[in-house]
Amino acid sequence: MSTAISPTAYNYKVVRQFAIMTVVWGILGMGLGVFIASQLVWPELNLGLPWTTFGRLRPLHTNLVIFAFGGCALFATSYYVVQRTCQTRLISDSLAAFHFWGWQAVIIGAIVTLPLGYTTTKEYAELEWPLAILLAIVWVTYGLVFFGTIVKRKTKHIYVGNWFYGAFIVVTAMLHIVNHASLPVSFFKSYSAYSGATDAMIQWWYGHNAVGFFLTTGFLGMMYYFVPKQAERPIYSYRLSIVHFWALITLYIWAGPHHLHYTALPDWAQSLGMAMSIILLAPSWGGMINGMMTLSGAWHKLRTDPILRFLVVSLAFYGMSTFEGPMMAIKTVNSLSHYTDWTIGHVHAGALGWVAMISIGAIYHMIPKLFGRAQMHSVGLINTHFWLATIGTVLYIASMWVNGITQGLMWRAINDDGTLTYSFVEALQASHPGFIVRALGGAFFASGMLFMAYNVFRTVRASNPAEAEAAEQIAVVGAH
Repeated sequence: MSTAISPTAYNYKVVRQFAIMTVVWGILGMGLGVFIASQLVWPELNLGLPWTTFGRLRPLHTNLVIFAFGGCALFATSYYVVQRTCQTRLISDSLAAFHFWGWQAVIIGAIVTLPLGYTTTKEYAELEWPLAILLAIVWVTYGLVFFGTIVKRKTKHIYVGNWFYGAFIVVTAMLHIVNHASLPVSFFKSYSAYSGATDAMIQWWYGHNAVGFFLTTGFLGMMYYFVPKQAERPIYSYRLSIVHFWALITLYIWAGPHHLHYTALPDWAQSLGMAMSIILLAPSWGGMINGMMTLSGAWHKLRTDPILRFLVVSLAFYGMSTFEGPMMAIKTVNSLSHYTDWTIGHVHAGALGWVAMISIGAIYHMIPKLFGRAQMHSVGLINTHFWLATIGTVLYIASMWVNGITQGLMWRAINDDGTLTYSFVEALQASHPGFIVRALGGAFFASGMLFMAYNVFRTVRASNPAEAEAAEQIAVVGAH
């Protein structure tokens, strides 16, 4: 055992920064979501201004929740996990710092440009070319730090969570660069390098795999570390986790065409997307079952541990939304669900139930360790947050299911003479109660984030980060 202790064993500064910004962007992104949901209930909330209309704010909401909140959660946890499982410090503190500040700059750029109407109009890829280039540079920097740290690891084995994080980093870079290929005509206007059905196919190859790799694979890396850690149990089956990894990344990339059923896309491509989506159910549930079974012999901990409850309920929502997705990819189901609120409900089953809940659980797990505390300031506040998040998610999803099926049935209803039974406005009026419940569910979820912010603030204020890092030094040296 070596007696030489480095000044700091791990770089926790960047992890702390990303963890805190996860909470900040979560409040802003979800708060904006509640605001635009409320605009569908009370249209006057558009305020009569172009910058505050639903069409301008909705892409800002998705960018803030996916890339700001979700991204910061992924960066915080991946830097935390890769250092602890490789037992080595990040390869470069300065590159990690550039990654943090560069990512915040991209988000600020989105906050400025999207309400002004500067957009590529591509879903989840709305940022115009100067911001897209900055994002690519920051992302490549992230990859260099992550993989460089794995290369200098002190352990022989690369833990499975790092495989998931690694795949998420590589594939997201590929998706972003290919889909954003464009021809700039001014500083904030460009045209896609592709056209017509090709452009649509590349966009949904990107769009669905942003879900598949950014919002699934990355967060599964989080699951494979934090669920066993919080449950204090080994992962149920390490072999299953490896099979889960290779099956997931092999199949997911093919599922994009299910967004383009009954369009100009060739029918064979639509059918291939549908078939791959259905097969995808197997690896998805393999991962969910692996996470759930990790609690064998530890289920009693759910009574007293709300952090573990967040992690386990996130797995339940992951299982549910990865069953719902393949079902909605079936052409006959899709003919009813497509363009309706059912799709919105499905997205939020994944976004609120899976992505947000596992992120929140992971942040609650990390914060005390990052700031040298035994636990969070208040377990009761975590419990309150858990119930607000769970009730909010259920209200949101249920209201969108009812709305979606109502809309789908009303839109396809025809009279004996072949004319439409209902006008679009009548379908909109029938959706109004669902819009109210959706806004209420979102408000529940967003209010939980305020409890989290207070809890984190009190924990950090009483903290001693130097103690946390000293404890890590001793742990790392002891491990060698």
